[in-house]
Amino acid sequence: MSMMNNFHRESTKLLQHLPLPKPSSLIYGNNQPWWCQILDPNGEIVTKWNQIFLVTSLIALFVDPLFFYLPNIRAESCMYTDFALAIIVILVRSIVDLFSALQILMKFRTSYVATSSRVFGKGELVRDPRKIVIRYLKTDFVIDLAAALPLPQFVVYLAMPLVRTHTRSAAHTNHAISLVIILQYVPRLVVIFPLNSRIVKNTGVVAKTAWSGAAYNLLLYMLASHVLGAAWYLMSVERHFSCWKQQCRKEQHGRTPCSIQYFDCLHFPDARTVAWLNSTKVYRNCNARIKSTDFDFGMFADAFKDQVTSADFVDKYFYCLWWGLKNLSSYGQGLNTTTYVIETIFSSLICLMGLVFFSLLIGNMQTYLQSMSARLEEWRIRRRDTEEWMRHRQLPPDLQDRIRRFVQYKWLATKGVEEEDILQSLPLDLRRQIQSHLCLSLVRRVPFFSQMDDQLLDAICERLVSSLNTKDTYIVREGDPVNEMLFIIRGQLESSTTNGGRSGFFNSITLKPGDFCGEELLTWALMPASNVNLPASTRTVKSITEVEAFALRSEDLKFVANQFKRLHSKKLQHAFRYYSHQWRTWGACYMQAAWRRWKRRKLADELARQESLYYMQWPEDEDEYADKQESKASENAQQLGATILASKFAANTRRGAAQKVTFVEPNDSSLRLPQIFKPDEPDFS
Repeated sequence: MSMMNNFHRESTKLLQHLPLPKPSSLIYGNNQPWWCQILDPNGEIVTKWNQIFLVTSLIALFVDPLFFYLPNIRAESCMYTDFALAIIVILVRSIVDLFSALQILMKFRTSYVATSSRVFGKGELVRDPRKIVIRYLKTDFVIDLAAALPLPQFVVYLAMPLVRTHTRSAAHTNHAISLVIILQYVPRLVVIFPLNSRIVKNTGVVAKTAWSGAAYNLLLYMLASHVLGAAWYLMSVERHFSCWKQQCRKEQHGRTPCSIQYFDCLHFPDARTVAWLNSTKVYRNCNARIKSTDFDFGMFADAFKDQVTSADFVDKYFYCLWWGLKNLSSYGQGLNTTTYVIETIFSSLICLMGLVFFSLLIGNMQTYLQSMSARLEEWRIRRRDTEEWMRHRQLPPDLQDRIRRFVQYKWLATKGVEEEDILQSLPLDLRRQIQSHLCLSLVRRVPFFSQMDDQLLDAICERLVSSLNTKDTYIVREGDPVNEMLFIIRGQLESSTTNGGRSGFFNSITLKPGDFCGEELLTWALMPASNVNLPASTRTVKSITEVEAFALRSEDLKFVANQFKRLHSKKLQHAFRYYSHQWRTWGACYMQAAWRRWKRRKLADELARQESLYYMQWPEDEDEYADKQESKASENAQQLGATILASKFAANTRRGAAQKVTFVEPNDSSLRLPQIFKPDEPDFS
């Protein structure tokens, strides 16, 4: 325990020079310094560190097999160790081991969830440093320490002087390094699996996108091929060295006896080695390219036929990677093995690894790639079901085309995502912020809403729902109950009315982005004693193009009107009257009727003025005056009749024009059209 305390004090001094982390990932208590705090296992710091350590662990799994490439055979005559490659690999391995040491340090300062508190919720975190240290020492400390020890560096550091002083041969050095790598590779693999599960537990996935998930699984498969190819190369060198030793035993009692040291390149300039080379048959009998040789190399023959063992590092590495990938994908079916036990076990291991890893690769990549087209497949199935249903119900062709256009338009607008389901699963505060982000800027484009304050707009945005309508779709018909207000974002609508179906009256307007329809619902919602029955629509609304809009349902509008009294202000009353097309139509009709009355009074005054002028001009002859007066009266009567007939004709020709209300006002009361009524006045008091 004292050693652990010393280790903790040293690590504390080291952490003092690190940048200050975000406080949200720490568990504070008793106003202690940040480096003495206990980390939250689900916090941001631990989550980011786990992802970084996963990458470094994969790099470590990639670096360790590179030690298998250290033994080399020079011109098929002697063996040596590539210490230049060893130095590079040791440097990379030492950097990776630093992350393993930091992982141990992080675990000593990371809290854990008590087992007894996992009955409900996330559980209770244990923050006692002593309990954390004891638990870690009892569970994962031994494995983490075994994975973090720099054993290959230590072996190479000791082996290099021994080899150079001829105390140990290159074969002994290669055996020691290979044994250490194989023994330490197991705990490094064991560390990966719980680390991967912790990342999935905290974040849900290892890779955030489908393509990155597929690439991650492919990387693991390539890593297995890399390990397999490196092991095959090491066993090929060992197999070649075994052939040399076997043939060397046969020449022990000759004129120039064979020695194992002759196969070390450091002894090659020796005079005895040169004399032995002139008389030995070891290299001829161990040549894999000669078919008459007695030694069967089995699955390792390709390494000598293609001169892999004497090639440069880059060439031999990619050749071995290709060999591992080929045999792992084919389950080792093309391998020609011998009765050598190690070779047989290695071949069986290749078959099992190929079966497992290839199945995992195909299954995981299929899962990730199918997740990219899952929505498309759902839409395709739904569209197929819709086609079958339309054929089964024998719908008319034009109605089928409208249904197909709507399904296609909804897919292009939403990509198959049900926004309502996603929003309903979130907390209320998040729903408000999302709706405000999505709708507020669009709602402000509606002139009527631009008069409201932010709090009222947030309440309205919270209850807005998206509405999609294809071309030639009737939103509402005249006389039907209005159950929602529609605020246009994109597209155009045609709004028309016949004033209750009365003959001789027609008004049509075009609603564009920024306009709204269904204003009768707002009048109904602002009534203090509005009944349950919804108001009837005074207009027929039909989509001219594809329309994207936000809809405010009746119950939501009623709730907003009751909760926010600012909706009853005179300012909003005037804004509502100004932008309401129903009020605009009534105002236009009122102004047109007033103008016609003024024109009629003006015409009557003009006729009276002209008649009075004629009375003022008295001629000398009364008979002549009477004749002129009689003829003038007949002319005025004819002009007045012609004026009335022209008024009738002009009114009939203008009847039904868009965005204009036409009135016919003949003298005959039986032909008089009823006036358009003023819309209901909301109670803004």
